[in-house]
Amino acid sequence: MTHFEIAVVGAGMAGLTCAQQLHQAGYSVVVVEKSRGLGGRLATRRLQGTHADHGVCYLKPKDDRFQSFTQTLIDRSILQIWTDTIHELDPDGHLHKPAHRSPRYASPTGFSAIGKFLATGLTLLQNQRVETIQGVDRHWQLQIENTPASLTAEAVIVAIPAPQAVTILESIPDRSFLDQLRSVQYSACITAIAVCLPLPDAIPWQAIACPHDADLGWVAVDSTKQISAMQPVFVVQSNAAFADRHLETTDLHPIGQHLFSRAAQFLPWLTPPDLLQVHRWRYAFPTQHPKEKYLTADTESPLICAGDWCGGDRVESAFLSGLAAAEQMHLKLQPRSPSENRQRSSTQEFWHTIQ
Repeated sequence: MTHFEIAVVGAGMAGLTCAQQLHQAGYSVVVVEKSRGLGGRLATRRLQGTHADHGVCYLKPKDDRFQSFTQTLIDRSILQIWTDTIHELDPDGHLHKPAHRSPRYASPTGFSAIGKFLATGLTLLQNQRVETIQGVDRHWQLQIENTPASLTAEAVIVAIPAPQAVTILESIPDRSFLDQLRSVQYSACITAIAVCLPLPDAIPWQAIACPHDADLGWVAVDSTKQISAMQPVFVVQSNAAFADRHLETTDLHPIGQHLFSRAAQFLPWLTPPDLLQVHRWRYAFPTQHPKEKYLTADTESPLICAGDWCGGDRVESAFLSGLAAAEQMHLKLQPRSPSENRQRSSTQEFWHTIQ
């Protein structure tokens, strides 16, 4: 198929949530994703017989709808409580337990399992980068990179970082909408994933937040999320200032070594890793973003942008943005082509129906 009622660009939390909502409501939906994986920053790296979450660190639901979604994932053994205690590194390099505890959730098989769950039943085009989106005869035409073929859709939802959205939407006539996208700003993050030799003693913590460190933002024994890890896996994430300084560095391996060595300064038992991989997140955390849960363009055919940068900066924000964007798109399309299979509300809790 090359024509769909709705095309969703981006298979992160917002895009998959939105696409699944509309799919459940009876629309023909295609999801186009530039990467081979699903979930965006719900990313899991497979390495040396083990794995690690090198994007999102954990889930801590607050909104009732996200709590309901989290419970569904727990019921399906996709999520479980990882820890209720995140230690903190003070300015003097000492670790402290928090005064209050609250559960943090993680997946024993890695956060990418959430993306796979949300993608159930959807039409997916992976490893396909959208180059441009243009309006043609009351439809949208999506040109795919390195192929003469294109997709057409009655409506489009773009659920990728705002700077990337601008590059594929530059031809639309709503300049104010594009200016809103251009105003969104991000901080970056660099993540080092280290597989280490077995340690002699049990580690008395799962994760450390480093709000006062010059370089670090987060250190975790990521293998503690697994049911029976064979060897320790550490995930060390930089803070925004460090990432900004090294964002354009070509060879990231020395950067990852520095982050790991920095962690070893207050964890002297930490030995050099057996394997080290490094990942750059250019659009890790929105720092300046609209308050709305989605942005709607003033165009002849419906066009909506969504993501974690709409109304927040976390996975939960992306989920809620996806829900809101799906409902708004449903309302826009109902008057255009009402049919019996769309009498259900697109705000239904679709995840309970996914097998």
